[in-house]
Amino acid sequence: MSLIDLANPTRFLALTARLLPWLALVTVVLLAAGLYLSALAPDDYQQGATVKIMFIHVPNAWLSMFVWGIMSIASLGTLVWRHPLADVAAKAAAPIGASFTFLALLTGSLWGRPMWGTYWEWDARLTSVLILFLMYLGLMALWRSVEDPTRAARAAAVLTLVGAINLPIIKFSVDWWNTLHQPASVMRMGGPALDKSFLIPLLVMAIGFSFLFITLHVAAMRNEILRRRVRSLQMLQARAYTTSAPAGDATGRVVGAA
Repeated sequence: MSLIDLANPTRFLALTARLLPWLALVTVVLLAAGLYLSALAPDDYQQGATVKIMFIHVPNAWLSMFVWGIMSIASLGTLVWRHPLADVAAKAAAPIGASFTFLALLTGSLWGRPMWGTYWEWDARLTSVLILFLMYLGLMALWRSVEDPTRAARAAAVLTLVGAINLPIIKFSVDWWNTLHQPASVMRMGGPALDKSFLIPLLVMAIGFSFLFITLHVAAMRNEILRRRVRSLQMLQARAYTTSAPAGDATGRVVGAA
């Protein structure tokens, strides 16, 4: 099945109905394995058991940016290719991305308290991630506040593409400025700096959270498609009722009534 076939909402619903149970199963297995490996990981010689917050914090931080990247691609689909499901994909992803970003901020604060002596510091990495969270909330508010779905889709797409400028700022903030946040230790030149006892559980958790996003995103897209179909049916029924209702005179009485 090609991407053109998936542009048909009916075919998309049929395909995802078969895929969702398998996606959910893979997600549960990966997260269970990741949590088990994380529990077996040794304590760090400096951070102690606190280092295990990393196995939750890092995947959420990665996905907070990854989801916005997915939304940016979907926004191009809305503005350039006019893909029927592009706005559905972006709108369905926003609450999930906001959740990942919130969890990244929360776990980062819990990790930062014993390491830095404070839950929060206005450094470049933390501030740029907070801005990302606020942008997620702004997008969600925009979709709710604009009545016309077409106008809302275009406005949200433009805002998403503008907000994508923040992604490289988040990524390279620790290199461009002097921050409390540690530099990249996995995706970096020269290979990962983490020992395998930490790297393997981290990668398994990252893959598990990625499948969690895919599962939730597919389910949310299905719900959004069905919600829009219900809204279209309600509008058709309202129009049919308006055109079929008997005409009234200036006093509001039905013409022809006794």
